[in-house]
Amino acid sequence: MTLKTKISPQEAMQTKKLLDGCKNVVILAHQSPDGDAIGSTLALWEYLTRKGKNATVIVPNYYPDFLKWMNGADKIVLFARQKALSYNLLKMADLICVLDLNDPIRMGDELGKVVPSLRCKRLLIDHHIDPVKKPFDAVVSRPECSSTCELLFRLFTAISAIEHLSLHGAEDIYAGMYTDTGGFSFNSNDPDIFLIIAELLRKGIDKDRIVRNINNFYTADRFRLMGYVLYEKLQIFPDLHASIFSITKEELKRFNYLKGDMEGIVNMPLGIRGHKLSVSLREDTEKPIIWVSIRSYDEISAQDMATRFFNGGGHFNAAGGRLLDMPMELAIEKAKEAIEAFREQLTNNNS
Repeated sequence: MTLKTKISPQEAMQTKKLLDGCKNVVILAHQSPDGDAIGSTLALWEYLTRKGKNATVIVPNYYPDFLKWMNGADKIVLFARQKALSYNLLKMADLICVLDLNDPIRMGDELGKVVPSLRCKRLLIDHHIDPVKKPFDAVVSRPECSSTCELLFRLFTAISAIEHLSLHGAEDIYAGMYTDTGGFSFNSNDPDIFLIIAELLRKGIDKDRIVRNINNFYTADRFRLMGYVLYEKLQIFPDLHASIFSITKEELKRFNYLKGDMEGIVNMPLGIRGHKLSVSLREDTEKPIIWVSIRSYDEISAQDMATRFFNGGGHFNAAGGRLLDMPMELAIEKAKEAIEAFREQLTNNNS
């Protein structure tokens, strides 16, 4: 069986021309970058630096501690803390590569406005629906892909760059695919995904070690936080096959919260028999924002709910958003309103 690249010859030619013709490259991802964002940006960074380019990854803010094992993670520039350096790098760039987001505003208000205004070439590589194409010279978008890392591997294949993919780059791609599919437990029924994994194994990755690095990195406080959320904070609505949990910044501080400690907890209520929807509300520890995560099963559109109620978006069964300057009590009522709006779908036995 042969891997289908899903990349058109025109897309491959445009992308190769941009990557070959650049000298100074900045690679960007979305706010609160996850495994797919960090994996894809570092994999592209590995590829470009091996080709002799001056490449830098800039992310808007902190990423989870359990991703810091990845090669090059210590060289990532945090825009929120290193603005002067970030602006200098952006001004010098002749190519900006934006990965794992469909709209520049997902980089935050400041970066989202700055990047489209810069005088340089711009490339977007992403797997979210409805990409904003106007600021970019080339767009490679495949919402049907499990992850941006999967799409990046297909793109590398299309431009005959797989031989230049290092072991570290292969590790980055596997980590991004693994995290964005919940360990290949959702959005991963395409047989090509496992052909890609086979190729990454041939590159020499130790997938078991990568999984341990991702899953076995948490502190004891994180497990206590997880138990507290599930025992004390989880609100279950049996007739709607749905649940909500919320966590305030004071509660997070009580458990010595580290970036990434809430990762994956929103998936856990879906283990309840018959459950179809889980909503998480997390108060930011520094800004007046409540971050919303939504996970669903079957025909319940998390993406639709995020767009309609939480100023967000994402994938069909995994999405997120944010609520600004809203007390948690009102955010909980907003989440209840959102769930009630989906009553028909949630109570439909065919969904």
